Amino acid sequence: MLETATGEVKVKRLEHESGEAKKFYASLPKGTRVGIEATGATQWFERLMAECGHELWVGDPAEIRARMVRKQKTDTRDALHLLDLLRTDRFPKVWVPSPEERDGRQLLQRRQKLVRMRTAVKNQLHGLAMGQGLCWKQKLWSERGRKQLEALELGPWASRRRRELLKLLDELDPQIRELDEAVKAEAEKRPEVRRLMRLVGVGPVTGLAYVLTLGPVERFGRSRQVVSYLGLNPQEDSSSTHQRFGHITKQGNTRMRWLLVEAGQTAARLDPELRRVYKRLKFRRGANVAKVALARRVAVRMYGVLREAPTAPDGSHVR
Repeated sequence: MLETATGEVKVKRLEHESGEAKKFYASLPKGTRVGIEATGATQWFERLMAECGHELWVGDPAEIRARMVRKQKTDTRDALHLLDLLRTDRFPKVWVPSPEERDGRQLLQRRQKLVRMRTAVKNQLHGLAMGQGLCWKQKLWSERGRKQLEALELGPWASRRRRELLKLLDELDPQIRELDEAVKAEAEKRPEVRRLMRLVGVGPVTGLAYVLTLGPVERFGRSRQVVSYLGLNPQEDSSSTHQRFGHITKQGNTRMRWLLVEAGQTAARLDPELRRVYKRLKFRRGANVAKVALARRVAVRMYGVLREAPTAPDGSHVR
């Protein structure tokens, strides 16, 4: 802590569970600037700072670490380094989503977890069916396929496994449908998401996730910054006239990249232009590179839609 009036630096270790940290920050004058490194499980601290009336700055961990000269890393050194960055106006402040935006992310995360659980259950049931010579692929989940699956003659433990997996599948389906409806309702509330859903391959889940991940689109001056923020730009190690590019950085939101890849494959089936691009890149570089390239194009298209001002019924532009 820096006393701006006297220039004195104080070092103190605080315990959160005993309530010591809350008492300490409550004793500080309102409007005190507090800097922390972006990390997980800090919602309680953000609420505490809001209750105390302090100004909280959240910093980019990569930039904070890059500005550290010494190789020794301790809590005290990190705290003094953050204080020095705040004092010299070099603190790499990042955008922090609002509580409502974070709650919307929880909706998307819950849906994704349940969908992955359902996929794992279906894969296990499909494995049981294939072991008995029943290979129906997607038809296995039809009414007729379900009857065929239940009629398979299995051993005692395999039968129990099938029964429990089917029960779990029946419990997951209605939960996912309920979350799908919640996502659609949340998407309809946001005009920017409705505009994104007009693009080929973009549905409520992808559109809502894109808006909640990027935040205010004015933060990005051009599409390259969006691509870099999402981790879809290639690694680069260039020197002089020699350029060397590697795989994508994957430094952005993993769930958002996965959704963009899914949206790109859907768009390639429906958009002739993207289909030609996908086939050409798949032939030259392989399927994986082609899918990532489509995901990048979809992300750029979505950014362009958000940057455009919507038009009102009278022809004027709405900001």
